[in-house]
Amino acid sequence: MQPLPNSSFRTVPTEKRKGVAGAAIIHIAVLAVLLIFGFSAPPPPETEEGILVNFGTDETGMGLIEPSQPAVQEETSPPPPAQSSTISDEKPLLTQNTEEAPAVKKVDPEAEKRRLEKLEADKIKKAELEAERIRKEQEEAERKKIEAEKKRQADIENRTKNALANSKNAGTTSTSEGVAGGQGNQGVPTGSVDSQNRGEGSGLGDKGISYDLGGRKTLKLPRPQGDYTEEGIVIMEVSVDRSGKVTQAVFRQKGSTTLDEFLLSIAKKAALETVFEQNLKAPLVQKGTIKYTFVLK
Repeated sequence: MQPLPNSSFRTVPTEKRKGVAGAAIIHIAVLAVLLIFGFSAPPPPETEEGILVNFGTDETGMGLIEPSQPAVQEETSPPPPAQSSTISDEKPLLTQNTEEAPAVKKVDPEAEKRRLEKLEADKIKKAELEAERIRKEQEEAERKKIEAEKKRQADIENRTKNALANSKNAGTTSTSEGVAGGQGNQGVPTGSVDSQNRGEGSGLGDKGISYDLGGRKTLKLPRPQGDYTEEGIVIMEVSVDRSGKVTQAVFRQKGSTTLDEFLLSIAKKAALETVFEQNLKAPLVQKGTIKYTFVLK
């Protein structure tokens, strides 16, 4: 048998051998780079970074020094009690297995009483202030109403006086009037032109005062005091307690025929001084009226 003239490697073309050799060289170079740089561990940092945490035993604490562990003390159990050979005749004590009720805060009865009295006094004072405010508002409204009515009545009287004066003097040349003789217009400036009473004076008629209080009679019925030059009827609505004292007097326009402030003031004063008979069965506040009829003498 004759040997082959060339090996199988030599039979590979020259370009193919170059390609295989180049690929082998590249793989060897890549492997060397990986062994040098890729598989080497990075050097450890010089100092480790992190947060220092102090693990304690409670959620709260105070101080800058860690406390030392308390010394462990061995628990010593008390010696068992000596059994008594004698039998006691006393009954065993009963024990309570239920939980104790929570302690109730004690309230000072005197302090609580003073607090309640203060609240009641404040409530009464507030009610009195409110009643006083309402009373003042009512009086102010009544005063304005009286002033308006008085002005209206004065306007009507002035127009009536002017009309009567013009009608009486129509076609005449008289410059005097009266019964005393002489020149002049007898009477007072505030009098009525239709009145034949030309003198000054004041007073009440024999039936100048009347009242109505559910049948209760009067013990004291004073007359209004003062000199006045106006006539008219003034009705005062009064409030009377059980003892007969008049506690309040308010002018009532219904039934009254005058709004003269002077007549109203003296009538109110006389009404407040009136005393009725006592009646313990009457209401606490009984309403009634007193009528004053003012006439010129």
